[in-house]
Amino acid sequence: MLLITGITGHSGRYFLQELIDNKYDGKIRCVVRENSDVSLIDNSGLNIEKIVGDIRDEFFLDECMKDVDTIVHIVNIRYTLKIVKVAIKNDARRAIFVHTTGIYSKFKSASAEYQIINEKLESLIQNSNIKVTVLQPTMIYGDLCDHNMSKFIKMVDCLRVFPVINHGKCLIQPVNARDLGRAYYQALMMPVDKAKPIYNLSGEKPIAMLEAFKLISKALGKKTIFISLPLWFGLLLARILKITTFGNVDYIERVQRMAEDRCFTNEDAKADFGYNTEPFASGIAREVKEYLNR
Repeated sequence: MLLITGITGHSGRYFLQELIDNKYDGKIRCVVRENSDVSLIDNSGLNIEKIVGDIRDEFFLDECMKDVDTIVHIVNIRYTLKIVKVAIKNDARRAIFVHTTGIYSKFKSASAEYQIINEKLESLIQNSNIKVTVLQPTMIYGDLCDHNMSKFIKMVDCLRVFPVINHGKCLIQPVNARDLGRAYYQALMMPVDKAKPIYNLSGEKPIAMLEAFKLISKALGKKTIFISLPLWFGLLLARILKITTFGNVDYIERVQRMAEDRCFTNEDAKADFGYNTEPFASGIAREVKEYLNR
């Protein structure tokens, strides 16, 4: 049996669609919340058992793992260790965990927790029989429920003059949630013994932040004026904001990361399971169209 967490989430919905399109014929158990939209699950035509509960509850997780052979955990990296402990206890054969390339950031707040989780994960599975594959997406976009490009779309739409840090030269490599859904399915279908421990799931190619903003502006039909702010000035504003809000709004490291390149090779995923992504220009144009038609 296949156990899936996060199937009603952003990239999880596209993974479910891949299972539907490919007529997955195995038994599936999905962990969902009481308020989750399960309409796609109910109309999938697949052999899916829904189980409602909280994956933070180890007793609940233990019930979820009964007769489970494989786990695809999408919902949150912070639950990985709890899930793998219960999976090992129940003799699961394989687990695919969706983590993040945020682990590579040089800024502690963005990477330290993820590094600790990965180290503890390696320690837990060292003397077990479970085969673990970690998928690490970059910045996820694709529709208005993302937490990345949808915010930038709103900002570019609202601001006639748009500030960027250091001329917007930092490189990003956003990945579309549709491509992630397909990648999860491809990773699931590849032979267990062929899978590497970690795959980066990045977009088609790196793009400068400023160029991404210009594509958004063009798709919106706007004439946006982009002005460059030096990093020190952006940090000064962030510090002033932190002080005046008594620490409640802290954007300091977020501003610092605006000057950090966030692009990573996906060659292993391409070679091992045929990973492929659409160009950012196509994906962001679709998302902007959704925004305009919302």
